[in-house]
Amino acid sequence: MSDGERPAGISRRRVLAGGAAAGGLVATGALAGGLPAGAQAANGSGQGVDGAAVEPFHGARQAGVATTPQAHAAFAGLDLRKGVGREALGRLMRLLTDDARRLTQGRGALADTEPELAALPARLTVTFGFGPGLFRAAGVKGGPGQLPRFSVDRLEDRWSEGDLLLQICCDDPVTLAHALRMIVKDTASFTKVRWVQRGFRQAVQRPGLTQRNLMGQLDGTVNPKPGTPEFERAVWIADGPLAGGTMLVLRRIRMLMDSWDATDRVAKEFTVGRRLDNGAPLSGRAEHDEADFAKVNAIGFPVISEYAHIRRAHTQDPGLRMFRRVYNYDEEDTGLLFAAYQADVARQFTPVQRRLAKADLLNEWTTPIGSAVFYIPPGCEESGWVGQGLLG
Repeated sequence: MSDGERPAGISRRRVLAGGAAAGGLVATGALAGGLPAGAQAANGSGQGVDGAAVEPFHGARQAGVATTPQAHAAFAGLDLRKGVGREALGRLMRLLTDDARRLTQGRGALADTEPELAALPARLTVTFGFGPGLFRAAGVKGGPGQLPRFSVDRLEDRWSEGDLLLQICCDDPVTLAHALRMIVKDTASFTKVRWVQRGFRQAVQRPGLTQRNLMGQLDGTVNPKPGTPEFERAVWIADGPLAGGTMLVLRRIRMLMDSWDATDRVAKEFTVGRRLDNGAPLSGRAEHDEADFAKVNAIGFPVISEYAHIRRAHTQDPGLRMFRRVYNYDEEDTGLLFAAYQADVARQFTPVQRRLAKADLLNEWTTPIGSAVFYIPPGCEESGWVGQGLLG
């Protein structure tokens, strides 16, 4: 089957019919309720959202990857100005590193005219990424390659590519907006803004509850867990000149919410392969039950469809899974900022996306409209700066 071909007969009508037919065989339930009595509002780290929490800036790896996801994010893609080369990039990254180390610790950046806006760090992290154009400008070999064009892509230039990435995450949107403005202002002599994409997550939820996207699905159930050997192998590059960093694939995925809203609950669960209420695979009872792709129903059909999203996205080897740190967006249209970190894009992201492009039922309701790949370099110590190993 060539990339982009849809298996015969797969259509929204068939999905709806298939979902309805499975209605008597697939248990459904009401949406999960609110917080239990006595639960307190907390961010994803379990700390109260009082703005005082600080994430460390210095270290072998940049914060913002293994960090517990914050409630708000801004991803900014910047293009280098003509004539910016390796020496200028070194000056730029020294400046931006200084900005980030100050802002993340609750201090104003140099020449900050409103340092009061930085006083509540609210777990602010600033993560830098280098695109293919930055590697070329610096005369450095390697770096991220271009993704193949997938049949489901409807990519727009205004949400794609970029030479330098700023990933800024925070539990407070005011702190985040200030940090973004300060850092972008300090890049003005070297870059111009190509795009800014803002996203949000559930800021108030029970500890350990998986994030929901705006389609109502739990998003990130099968995710490598930071601190485990599987995470280390899946996310961080182990060898070569890029060792200690990771690769980020950022995709902007539009959701067709009007038609999704018109679809019944059984068909939605049939499409994804999981229950909406608790995220359990249709073959199991609880969110983290292993999906049983061999299980059939009373009339001999697979409980989890051959074309269900979780089957198409499944990767057997934990070391080849991607670490997903996703954010919702709801401006102009509605969708997902799919941020996936991995050691090897060609071995991890690309094979999964090829399978999804060929035959994922969820393609009826989602469209990738933006795409970019960045190398996230290692972190730095107090005397150093981000990117020093490549640009120094």
